[in-house]
Order: sequence, then C-alpha cells, then structure tokens
Amino acid sequence: MQSIVARRLVIAVLLSLGLAACVARNQTPVAAGNDDDDAVCRANGRAVGSPEYVACRKDRDVQRDAAIARADRRQRNLGEYMLNHPEHP
Repeated sequence: MQSIVARRLVIAVLLSLGLAACVARNQTPVAAGNDDDDAVCRANGRAVGSPEYVACRKDRDVQRDAAIARADRRQRNLGEYMLNHPEHP
C-alpha cells in the first residue's frame, strides 16, 4: 500500500515538472517587457482608439514579436551548435 502511494506521488511530481517546462517555454521573454500594454499606451494621456494609442499598441506588438523571434533564434542556434560540437559540454 505504501509503495503504491509513493509511486503515484513520484509520477505526479514528474508530470508536474514536465508540464511546468512546457508552460515556461511559451512565456514572453523578459526583453519584450512584462508591462501591461494598455497601461503603458494610456500613460501619456492617449485615449483608447486614438491613432496614437493604436500606433503605440502596434509598436509594442512588433517589439514583443522581435524579442520572441530573437529568443527562438538563440535557442535554435544553441541546439545546432551543440549538435555540431559534441566535444564541448
């Protein structure tokens, strides 16, 4: 009975770690900024729907997409380097 409980606990911990890794992969990189886009774009008195507000939101989207692309590219380059240079740990 005790071994069954321990086995289930180990399985639950391993599944939790695996799911946490998946969730962490889809997080926005720190370089993109973790600010609330709406609050940042409203900060200078821009009204929602105004051309300045829309441009601010588009700029923040472009910056975030670029940061995500850079992070993905760095990860891919690291993986390729590790495959091509197995002698370096």
